[in-house]
Amino acid sequence: MSHTAQTTDRPLRTLVLGGARSGKSAFAEQLVASEAVRYVATAVADPSDADFAERIAAHRARRPADWTIVEGDAVAALGESTPVTLVDDLGTWLTARLDARVAWESPRGTVAPDIDALVAAVAGYGQRLVLVSPEVGLGVIPATASGRLFRDEIGTLNQRLAQVCDEVFLVVAGQPVRVKPEGVFASALSDAAAMNSSAAPATSAKALDSAAERTAVQPVSAAAAAATVTGSAEGGAAADPGVGAVDSASGTAAVAASGPDTPVLTKPVRLSFGPVQGPDTAIRAAAEERQLQLTKPAGALGRLEKLGNWVAACQGVCPPKQFERARVVVFAGDHGVARHGVSAYPSEVTGQMVANFLHGGAAVNVLARLADASVRVEDIAVDSDTAPEISRHKVRRSSGSIDREDALSEAEVQAALAAGATIADEEIDSGADLLIAGDMGIGNTTPATVLIAAITDTEPVIAVGRGTGVDDAGWIRKTAAIRDAMWRARPVIKDPVALLRTAAGADFAAMAGFLARAAARRTPVILDGVVVTAAALVADQLAPGARAWWVAGHRSSEPSHTIALQRLDLEPLVDMGMRLGEGSGAVAALPLLRAAIATLGDMATFASAGVSTADADVEAAGA
Repeated sequence: MSHTAQTTDRPLRTLVLGGARSGKSAFAEQLVASEAVRYVATAVADPSDADFAERIAAHRARRPADWTIVEGDAVAALGESTPVTLVDDLGTWLTARLDARVAWESPRGTVAPDIDALVAAVAGYGQRLVLVSPEVGLGVIPATASGRLFRDEIGTLNQRLAQVCDEVFLVVAGQPVRVKPEGVFASALSDAAAMNSSAAPATSAKALDSAAERTAVQPVSAAAAAATVTGSAEGGAAADPGVGAVDSASGTAAVAASGPDTPVLTKPVRLSFGPVQGPDTAIRAAAEERQLQLTKPAGALGRLEKLGNWVAACQGVCPPKQFERARVVVFAGDHGVARHGVSAYPSEVTGQMVANFLHGGAAVNVLARLADASVRVEDIAVDSDTAPEISRHKVRRSSGSIDREDALSEAEVQAALAAGATIADEEIDSGADLLIAGDMGIGNTTPATVLIAAITDTEPVIAVGRGTGVDDAGWIRKTAAIRDAMWRARPVIKDPVALLRTAAGADFAAMAGFLARAAARRTPVILDGVVVTAAALVADQLAPGARAWWVAGHRSSEPSHTIALQRLDLEPLVDMGMRLGEGSGAVAALPLLRAAIATLGDMATFASAGVSTADADVEAAGA
């Protein structure tokens, strides 16, 4: 059968359904085997899971070498067209959305905005597209509320996608059966959809199963973000419905079989962020053109002009709007390595400073009030009890001492990443139009330096600074701890999540999730000093392209900060020898961004002010 034949002028969209190990992925790959394909993998490898790695290796082995592999969210990927795209699979995608919304115990329909966004992206996609999804009726479903929720939501998703796809295949035991012709919408599905949209009551159990469980189309929510949680092999080779029933407290996914005597097994799930599209290039060009019309010589405002253009591109409008809700989020956490003499202050100071933030007495509070920003503090891993309102996302009390043990367990690093992403969502959904990440944690420049030196392959003695002001003996202890932690991190240097788990801490993982999610939500961020920038290095690996949404607020006096800024290709706005953290350097730079917006938006143009341009003077002289 030709897969370019159409009954309409739309490119062909194909949905391939099948149970676990049915051969659905292999069949989908055969449909496009002779073409250059962008392969969107919704699952990410877990290096510690040998079976998981073998399944991914088997998938990769059968793919042509010229295929482009993209790991991340399907909705984000479909925002950029390529001639042929294969998305494999939607079971892990749905698992991610349920986890991101912490919806495993929520009513059916909580992820309806995410399903709407995916269906809309598929319906509007302008190129060849093949989607792979599990048909849960052919798999074992755990007899739990989470299992039933997954079954119901994937059923809704599959039915919605079948309506907008031109053809649908069901793969059973490796044998594909075409269940929908090209370009034809089955009347039964259309009738059921109409019944659902008009809220007609179901009159039988069969009608309830076929129609009333569907979710009506809702407006696409801005909260359909790019983070995904994956618990099966890349490409959905093991997208059983039980995978992804996430215990929010432990960060593990239940994988259960049927039967009263069957034990419930758990395995950590991996949170991954897909590639991030950059700010609007067309709007940036419009801003650059507007700069030429303002009453000043071209380029006379220096970097203020580039900053204004960047903000306009981030906002998608020219001239840009002044920030109305700039938010600083301070991520607080203690580190076990601080017990070994790497800091001039004891760990108790972290909890004491958290209380100071809450009372508005810290430097970042004072600077934020001056810059018209507000401050939020979150206890991610403080080694003491803190106020309930700031400890909702707490992962543990103090991260491990990274020179001799892992900072976190796999479940803890996933919980911290999810916490950061959730915090970003909360702020953006509440109206934040500019975000700043700050840090508070005695000893945190040690893991920051480990991350930066490991990622950039820098010798410890070059990267190590004085932190809170340690003496020579303290500097020697700190350098030795960083050296030992880098040695421990070496085996996982290519895996950003494993690197956070091994050599960072819960606060770093949360900041990385926060920065990656902010970029996915197209929200600009001012980076602070060495600690936040270390987390940003990892976030840019988790969400490639995220750095385009960041600007460096300042340059810290810590040597490793300059190394990290160079790797991110970011030039700091101010360089005042600051090394406090808290977000203070970023907040100090915020007035410069406000000035950049004001000059681009509020200055008069040559035409409106009646001021002659240089070109006009030349023309007058020639006349």
